[in-house]
Amino acid sequence: MRLVCEGLGREIASKEVLRVLLAPSILASDLADLAAAAEVCAEGAADLLHVDVMDGRFVPNLSFGIPVIRALARRTSIPLDVHLMVEEPSRLLEEYLDAGASWLSVHWEATAHLDRVLQQIRDHGAKCGVALNPSTSVDVLTDVLSQLDFVLLMSVNPGFAGQEHLPYVVDKARRLREMIEKRSLATTVAMDGGIGEKTIGRAVAAGVEVCVAGSSIFGAADPLKAMRRLRALAEGAETC
Repeated sequence: MRLVCEGLGREIASKEVLRVLLAPSILASDLADLAAAAEVCAEGAADLLHVDVMDGRFVPNLSFGIPVIRALARRTSIPLDVHLMVEEPSRLLEEYLDAGASWLSVHWEATAHLDRVLQQIRDHGAKCGVALNPSTSVDVLTDVLSQLDFVLLMSVNPGFAGQEHLPYVVDKARRLREMIEKRSLATTVAMDGGIGEKTIGRAVAAGVEVCVAGSSIFGAADPLKAMRRLRALAEGAETC
């Protein structure tokens, strides 16, 4: 049986299984033992290790910096997905990249010269992405979408782990997927914020391919079991 997904106008098999990437966010782990958190992620076959960088200006919190990224890169073979929640990301961009970022996203809301920053990331050989706050429309990416390896949709207001998922961002993911497919682009859709057992299926069904999960993994009694459960739910979701 086949179905047409409302709003996208494309046919897909109703039992189509997507290859969804799972990116545990170590901000929600025991911050006194990040190496152990990275080992858990490796044992759980995480595809990416999500690292939030906060400057206390763009978001009201402080977190990891360049030395932590460099140390994590030495301790794990999992690609580091570095999310810069900082003002003026271009100021230390080369240092973040040299520290070991394999994927690197900057916020549209914080980047004055986005094209230049994206070119720097690409020239370094890393995957370049743009992150959008929940209230920022995906339409702002119309002219730059073809230059992006991925878009990170924030489904919470950035700055703190453990927040409740904002369901309207799922509709943003659906609209973004439509934009990508209409232009036959290879841009990946990622989502970060409140991703857990109750939300991951809806996100994937809307076209999300990278699921960033923090508290639902590291806040669980058994993080490995939580990772496996999330992956099973993601890969069993029907895209629409």
